[in-house]
Amino acid sequence: MKEANFFASISVKEKSIEDKMEIEKMTVGDDYKGPMLKDGEVTLEFIQEMTEHFKSQKNLHKKYAYQILVAAKKYYATQETLVEYDIPEGGHFTVCGDTHGQYYDLLNLFELNGWPSETNPYLFNGDFVDRGSFSCEVLFLLLTFKLLYPNHFFMSRGNHETINMNKIYGFEGEIKAKYSSDAYELCRELFCNLPLCHVIGGKVFCVHGGISTLPNITLDKIKSLDRNREPPDSGLMSDLLWADPQSAIGKSPSKRGVGFAFGPDYTQRFLEQNKLELIIRSHEVKTKGYEMDHGGKVITVFSAPNYCDQVGNQGAWVTLTREGGDIKHKCTSFTHVPHPKVPPMAYASGLFGL
Repeated sequence: MKEANFFASISVKEKSIEDKMEIEKMTVGDDYKGPMLKDGEVTLEFIQEMTEHFKSQKNLHKKYAYQILVAAKKYYATQETLVEYDIPEGGHFTVCGDTHGQYYDLLNLFELNGWPSETNPYLFNGDFVDRGSFSCEVLFLLLTFKLLYPNHFFMSRGNHETINMNKIYGFEGEIKAKYSSDAYELCRELFCNLPLCHVIGGKVFCVHGGISTLPNITLDKIKSLDRNREPPDSGLMSDLLWADPQSAIGKSPSKRGVGFAFGPDYTQRFLEQNKLELIIRSHEVKTKGYEMDHGGKVITVFSAPNYCDQVGNQGAWVTLTREGGDIKHKCTSFTHVPHPKVPPMAYASGLFGL
């Protein structure tokens, strides 16, 4: 404690890259024919134009890309580590898993399940970027929906919203190629401000990885977690981003090399202690896009079909509905759609590029 207090007393908070960029002074030339933000405000018309612009494999003007990243970062900086959302009686809520830069499959998901709106709320449960080579398009589409519908569209941080993963699996190379190093620095700051988990309808705990095997983890303890950093290799924050369920009782070292796998006894204890009924997590590819574990108390949802253009899996989403005070759930699978001939990991560094 003395050591921590000492370093806190002498530390100087790092300035944001935004402070050096003078974004508002940037000019947009007449040669730019894409969607334009008016006074920096996201509108539905802007999102619709941007969606088509991206389908043509064109980028936003850097000024607008920067404005979106800065606005999203500032919004998320005001949010809690654990965000709560209540489903009204007769209402519904959609939870999606990893999208991993598969922009055209994301568009297909919205076509099938409805585009986000104040009456069609969504949570995207981490891993928006890396692997797929349209991570910028996925990220900007999700962020603009968050800015347009802040109370009805939600995003959790995944283990791929981190520096180490982005360097290896393509996002850092992609956003630097399509935009700039400054854009990547803004994303790095944004990712550190993303919430780590959500509680939906007071009964469903949504997190990218899983629950911690540390003792006595309560929702209040999660709420008090300092998330504005790169995740450590162990501990509560790491577990939320990296953990996986296992069928055996107890816990085991993770096959990933980070964190632990948790058994049904840990799930039952966590749910009972926090008066919850269900855990929805992502983080693992599944044949049908979803899988039930721990007696139906854990649902894994993965929303990137035909992962990396070679796995052949379906994607899925989970629909939560409130009926008579109860929260019901339904899993829906969907298949992949064609995309431009840009291979996955096209922007990855070193031997990881294909």
